[in-house]
Amino acid sequence: MNDQLENGYDAVVVGGGAAGLNGALMLARARRSVAVLDSGAPRNAPASGVHGLLAREGMSPAELLERGRAEVRGYGGHVNTGEVTAVTRDGGGFRVELADGRGVHARRVLVTTGLVDELPDVAGVREQWGAGVVHCPYCHGWEARDRAIGVLASGPMAVHQALLFRQWSEDVTLFTHTTPSPGEEDAEKLAARGIRVVEGPVASLETADGRITGLRLADGTVVDREVVAVGTRMVARASFLETLGLRAREHPMGVGEYVPTDENGRTEVPGVWAAGNVTDLTAQVGASAASGAAAGAQINADLVNEDTRRAVAARRDAFSAESEARVGELVAGEGRHGL
Repeated sequence: MNDQLENGYDAVVVGGGAAGLNGALMLARARRSVAVLDSGAPRNAPASGVHGLLAREGMSPAELLERGRAEVRGYGGHVNTGEVTAVTRDGGGFRVELADGRGVHARRVLVTTGLVDELPDVAGVREQWGAGVVHCPYCHGWEARDRAIGVLASGPMAVHQALLFRQWSEDVTLFTHTTPSPGEEDAEKLAARGIRVVEGPVASLETADGRITGLRLADGTVVDREVVAVGTRMVARASFLETLGLRAREHPMGVGEYVPTDENGRTEVPGVWAAGNVTDLTAQVGASAASGAAAGAQINADLVNEDTRRAVAARRDAFSAESEARVGELVAGEGRHGL
């Protein structure tokens, strides 16, 4: 295995999660030189397993990534640990700078750095994150089935989240916490589904033997719960792109910040693509991997077009030079024969 960074690559992938590795796999199989630069801090590290991914159900995130890295390397791609701090224009491509002082040239860049979950400021939430505190019903709903679930409102999607988790349990309680009480229409929906609403701020989670036992309100009341669902504010890891003038924007649904792309993964900066959670805040592992693969294919197609333009230009230059040489030979021949 040789992951020593070279001076330049057809493509550099920033972020080594499912999206980044699948994008790199597509590029490596297209016989492109590709390097993956990963900071080693995957979003799903606290999770015990990956769910909803065909043929990989329940596999640990660490094992999934290790298999992905091996597959990329198997086709000649490089996978390196390193935090990217800046991306700048460099001739017709880009210069990717790392925190340790290293740098590498890339003809194209694929950004798959994912996002950071900003958790509600409630005592005990961070300690239980990925265990008793969850966020996605499709990732954790089965494991929380038939248990007492508390939905801690922390954003505009709280009612929607409570209604979703009701699919997995008949015992769901929505805690309004610091958000407004549900409006008349939402209150009717919650009541119709048997979802209790508890008003007032939540002070902390109650635990015993490492497990959640309830939520303590600011007034001291404790409501028994076994699982707590939160709606995190999801913020794309994209500050290193500011050197290109590319910044994360507020998501239209008010759930965080993302890097916008077109349907093919192109950002507003030519030559830079994005895939996975950095641009689709709610994408699960399978969707992130698929978007990475699609972006990798688009990058290869873009490089093919560039390679073809260069080849055409070189052919024309060669043809022009050959024609000039022939004309010169004819003129010289005419001079020798006195014509």
